[in-house]
Amino acid sequence: MLLIRGTGGDTTLTGTVYERGERAPSFRGAPDEDAAYVWVCDEFYEVESGGSTTRIDGEEIQVAFESPMPRGFDTREQAIEAAKEHLRTQFARVGVPESTVSIEMEKADPID
Repeated sequence: MLLIRGTGGDTTLTGTVYERGERAPSFRGAPDEDAAYVWVCDEFYEVESGGSTTRIDGEEIQVAFESPMPRGFDTREQAIEAAKEHLRTQFARVGVPESTVSIEMEKADPID
C-alpha cells in the first residue's frame, strides 16, 4: 500500500494506492476486484455555505466532500500518476496553484 500525500496552502490531503495482492476497499462504486492497483482518495471543493470549515493559505473557507471515487489501474506507474493528478486537481478546486503543491509517497503496511 502506498500513501500519496499532497501538501499545499498549509493543508494536506492523503490518498491510498492499493497494490497487487492487497485487499482494496469493497464498497459501492469500487473498481473491479481484478484491478491490479486501486487509487482511493477524498474529493472536495469550496462551497458558499454549509460543508466544513478549513483553513487554506491562512484563510477560512467552507469545503464539501464527495464520496471517494476509487479507480483501478493495470500498472503501478498509471496509479501513481493518476494519484498525483488527483491531488493537484483537488487543491486547484480550492484555489491552491498547482506549482505550490508538493507530493510525497510513502510505503505503508496494510492493516488486516
